[in-house]
Amino acid sequence: MFSSFVNTLKFFKRFCCFLIIFSIFSQANPSYAKDVRVGFIDIQSAVTNTKEWKKEFAAFKTRFQKEKEKITKKENNLKKMIENLNKQSMVLSPEKKKKKEETLIKQKKEFERHVQDKNEEFAKTEKMITSKILKKMVKIVTDLGKSKKFTMILEKKVGIYFDQSVDLTLLATRTYNSQN
Repeated sequence: MFSSFVNTLKFFKRFCCFLIIFSIFSQANPSYAKDVRVGFIDIQSAVTNTKEWKKEFAAFKTRFQKEKEKITKKENNLKKMIENLNKQSMVLSPEKKKKKEETLIKQKKEFERHVQDKNEEFAKTEKMITSKILKKMVKIVTDLGKSKKFTMILEKKVGIYFDQSVDLTLLATRTYNSQN
């Protein structure tokens, strides 16, 4: 009981110190504040609107669609095999029925494993494409910040409001496209 009171008292002291320090610094009007320039960028939009990303993603999407069609065919074949087994189950001997069930279970597991592997492969590929372009984009944004004399450039999601004149998304995308 007493220790919780002491902890509460310590917290209250720290909180009061923080408030005092915060109020002192918030009242100060530093001379360097006029030189601070903050820019904003929607990095996701900047990356996904580059020509390189669109080209890479179109090729990725084509490969994905082809694989999706193959998977759908395999899934349909598996369903047909299950239907056939269900239809034949009354006429098959117990040994043959069991053997076909085991084969189907094995094929179903292989199919599920294949789908999971392909999903992981495509997720990895998409991540690789995006990260490759993102690395280049970060360098371009850094260079833009230096050339336009920004003190810092923040992700758009951080701010609630900002002047559109400091939105560097479109400029970053155009610069990226012209350099690559």
